[in-house]
Amino acid sequence: MKKNRLGSSDLMVSEIGLGCMSLGIDEKVAIPLIHEAIDQGVNFLDTADIYDDGRNEELVGKALKGRRQDVIIATKVGNRRLTGQEGLRWDPSKQHIKEAVKDSLRRLQTDYIDLYQLHGGTIEDHIEETIEAFEELKQAGFIRYYGISSIRPNVIREYTQHSSIVSVMNQYSLLDRRGEEEVFPSLHEHGVSVIARGPVAGGALADGRDDKALKGYLEYTPEQIKEIRARLSAFVTKERSMSQLAIRYALSHPAVATVIPGASSREQLLSNMGAAMTEPLTDKELDKLRRLTRANQYTQHL
Repeated sequence: MKKNRLGSSDLMVSEIGLGCMSLGIDEKVAIPLIHEAIDQGVNFLDTADIYDDGRNEELVGKALKGRRQDVIIATKVGNRRLTGQEGLRWDPSKQHIKEAVKDSLRRLQTDYIDLYQLHGGTIEDHIEETIEAFEELKQAGFIRYYGISSIRPNVIREYTQHSSIVSVMNQYSLLDRRGEEEVFPSLHEHGVSVIARGPVAGGALADGRDDKALKGYLEYTPEQIKEIRARLSAFVTKERSMSQLAIRYALSHPAVATVIPGASSREQLLSNMGAAMTEPLTDKELDKLRRLTRANQYTQHL
């Protein structure tokens, strides 16, 4: 599988990674899926400390016994659960980040994290303190590089200008093109890569998933998604399914280093991985595809 450099780092990531959030908590299902992904050429695994209350990191750690050197582990920090309280509390403080990394390292059964990501962020945060925490972890060898996972343009700009982030995880698909013109060009100019999540738009662009279209997506109504799916069928071939078409679209932007579709079954996983075997979209195809959807824009956090 093709590998791309992640920002200014020396991390070479597979163009298709594995978003581990959808693996579930059944060890007998999740671990074989991780092994299958690695066997298919995937070397980039993305998880987070809050996925299934840490269970997801534990499953990734178990799956990588004896294979740690084959993968690049990305996880996230910034949300925490407090005893006796429901929901999550946002905490990007230095104290929390430096404590949480130890728990992630233990669950992942490793002594370093390749890419540690802030799991959100607001412009009201003490951003300098957060950056300081990541830099200290980097200097101590607990993490190799750091990035942020955000769809907030104002937050992304702050970290791009004032930190040494190498990546921004951003939702990106044919149905969510918000970062395409507003954020991605600047990141590319600054040598920061995009990790594209949600390339099949929550299943709305997945093979045979007309049921997902019934829920709508962002500002698209169910009827509009059905119409888009019908028009996209003209781009589907024996060699390229609709899901693979959607993944290739997300990979077409020069700022994108890797996409991380999720998978809860071997069938889904192999379909996602199959996109790596299909040809990149031509400029003509990209132009036609963009005409089918809207270049939607951010309306908040500008």
